[in-house]
Amino acid sequence: MVEVSAEAVATLRQRLLDQSLPMPKRYRALFSLRNCRGDAAREALVAALSDPSALLAHDCAFALGQMQDPGAMAPLQRTLEDRSVHAMVRHEAAEALGAIGQPECLPILRTFAEDSSKEVAETCQLALKRIEWREKCKNGGKKNCQSGGQQSPGPQDHDHEEQESESAAAGVERSPFLSVDPTPPAPDSLSTEELVSLLLDSSKDMFDRYRAMFRLRNRATPEAICGIASALEKDSSALLKHEVAYVLGQIQSDLAVQPLMAALADKGQHPMVRHEAAEALGAIASKDCVQLLESFSSDPEPVVAHSCEVALDVLHFESQEGAFQYADVAVQG
Repeated sequence: MVEVSAEAVATLRQRLLDQSLPMPKRYRALFSLRNCRGDAAREALVAALSDPSALLAHDCAFALGQMQDPGAMAPLQRTLEDRSVHAMVRHEAAEALGAIGQPECLPILRTFAEDSSKEVAETCQLALKRIEWREKCKNGGKKNCQSGGQQSPGPQDHDHEEQESESAAAGVERSPFLSVDPTPPAPDSLSTEELVSLLLDSSKDMFDRYRAMFRLRNRATPEAICGIASALEKDSSALLKHEVAYVLGQIQSDLAVQPLMAALADKGQHPMVRHEAAEALGAIASKDCVQLLESFSSDPEPVVAHSCEVALDVLHFESQEGAFQYADVAVQG
C-alpha cells in the first residue's frame, strides 16, 4: 500500500466508474486503487461493485478482499445478499469476506452457504472454513494450524514487520505469491502424488482440495504444475477450475499454456473458468497466448471478451521498457 494524494485517488475513481472508457483503462484505475492506502480508495472500489460489467465488479470485490479492509465488509455483505447481482460478483464478494477474515462475517456466510448458485454456496462454505481456521490458528498457534497454514496478512494499515510478527507468533507460513488465498496450503509433509490425488478427488471436501492445490502451487515443480492443470480437464466444478486457472497464472509456467488455451477455447466451460484462463494466459505471455487472446477478444460472452482485452493490455504494458507494475499508482493520461 502507498500513500496517494486525494486528487489522484479522485481521478482514479472517475476513470474506474466511467463506463464510456475502454475496459483496459478502467482496469488500470482498478489496480491502482487496490494499491492505495485510505478510505477514499476503498470507497471507489465499493462504488464499482454495482457496475453493469460483472467482470469489473467482481474484480473490485476481489481487490477489496486482498486489501483486507474491514470497512469493506458491509458493502460486500450487501452484494452477497442481492440475488439480482451476477453470481460471479456474489461469489467474489463471499470470497472477499473470507479474505478479510472477521468473525462478524460468519452469520451471512452461513446464510448463503446453501445458495441456489452452486458457485456462491461453495464459496461461502470455503470462506466459513477459512475464518474458522484462522480463529483456531490465532487461539492455538502452530499446533492448531497443523503446520500447513497461511497467515492472513492483516488489515491494510498494518506494516510489514507487524504482519511478519503475527505470522511467526502463529507458527504458520505466508503465501510466496503475496496473495490472500481462500484456504491455507495443505501440510508440506504430503507428497506431490498425494496432493494431486486429493485435488482431483471430487468426493473430498472442497476446502481440502483447495489446500492441496495451494501446496502444489507453492512447490511449482513440473509434476505439481501438471497435476494442477489436469483439473481443468478432469473436474466438473467450475469454482475449482476457475481457481486452478488463477493459480496457473500465478505460477506463469509454459507447462500450463496448452491446458489453459483449451479451457479458454471451450465455449462449454463456465464463463468464470474461461475468464480466469484468459487472464492466466496473459500472465504467461507466450506468443501462442497472445494470438489466442486476440482471437477471443471479440467473444460473444462479455466476461471472456473483456478478460482477453485486459490481458492483452497487461502484456502491452509490461513489454514496455522500464515498466514495473501494471497500473502504477501514478496518474497518467
